[in-house]
Amino acid sequence: MKNIVILISGGGSNMVAIVRASQQDAWQQRFGARVAAVVSNKAQAQGLAFAGQHDIATHVLDHKAFATRENFDTTLSEIIDGYRYPGHGVLVALAGFMRILTPGFVARYTGRLVNIHPSLLPAFPGLHTHQRALDAGCKFAGATVHQVTAELDHGPILAQAVVPVLPGDTAAALAARVLTQEHLIYPAAIAKLLQKP
Repeated sequence: MKNIVILISGGGSNMVAIVRASQQDAWQQRFGARVAAVVSNKAQAQGLAFAGQHDIATHVLDHKAFATRENFDTTLSEIIDGYRYPGHGVLVALAGFMRILTPGFVARYTGRLVNIHPSLLPAFPGLHTHQRALDAGCKFAGATVHQVTAELDHGPILAQAVVPVLPGDTAAALAARVLTQEHLIYPAAIAKLLQKP
């Protein structure tokens, strides 16, 4: 069994898309994989309720309770590793997890740590991507699924979706259109990873 642990900080709409795809596309039967747990650094994250309703284990790990990022990441990795099956590593999916992970954590899950970012990387890493795309006069925006490396919003690209920037677009309107594509490409990219030995 390959277990997937999803990390969130808020509503977790990409987490919801992954869970629904895993159920609709029978990942357990096809790939021997399931979403085993959802972890949030915020107790009020709305996505935790959805996970609980779908019999997925949930954990809250408040980053403010830790003196250092390293201490937080060590405890986080202990939770994640609790979902390992012998002979299989855990696939960790970042879905709106608003924490910068330490190099040690990233190295621990090399090749098994993925993220989705709301821009066409390498353009606009970091925050406020949609407004930055509008300010730059971009004709297209989009989203990128990538493997996580120690450098923020970098790493091998697994999938991208392109969305046109429309006349009169606001950051919110563009974000909403990009999000619909995120919900399609993220589960698809994870499914492709699960097919690898």
